[in-house]
Amino acid sequence: MKYLQKIGSIGYVLIALLFFVCGFTLIVLGAIEIWSALRPSDEHSVQDRFRLILECVGLLTIAVAALELGQTVLEEEVQRAVHVSSPTRLRRFLSRFLIVVVVSLGVECLVGVFQFVHTKPELLPHVASIGLAAAVLLAAWGMFVRMNVEAEKLEPEAMREAQKEDKNVET
Repeated sequence: MKYLQKIGSIGYVLIALLFFVCGFTLIVLGAIEIWSALRPSDEHSVQDRFRLILECVGLLTIAVAALELGQTVLEEEVQRAVHVSSPTRLRRFLSRFLIVVVVSLGVECLVGVFQFVHTKPELLPHVASIGLAAAVLLAAWGMFVRMNVEAEKLEPEAMREAQKEDKNVET
């Protein structure tokens, strides 16, 4: 059984590493994008530069999401070896994941609005659907957390154990 846990841990480390590689690659692409937007020798119009900067914001948003997901996988699956059976651990794991998703969708919606409001207003309903999806996820997550509080009261030892693991991971 411990052998299977080691194999699983190696798999999670590999997944986290790939998230980190993707995140840093997107940061490099964002830096290239911002350089091309700010390079004084190019003959870009202000709107072209604005579009490039917005694309950079989008790339960096996805990079932050990838890095945060890599960190979540590493901490929750490797350092804590979480078994998502107790309500406390399930809520914590899903909360970390959904924070990244909701914030990323919100930023992408904002970038989309700025990008398409003057150039392609016919795409604004698509952008609005991204914002609506973020709002629905946020509301569903809030309901889940609210309903999960009652389940956590049934297992107070799981909450104490999770808090103890937090202290171990932070040090």
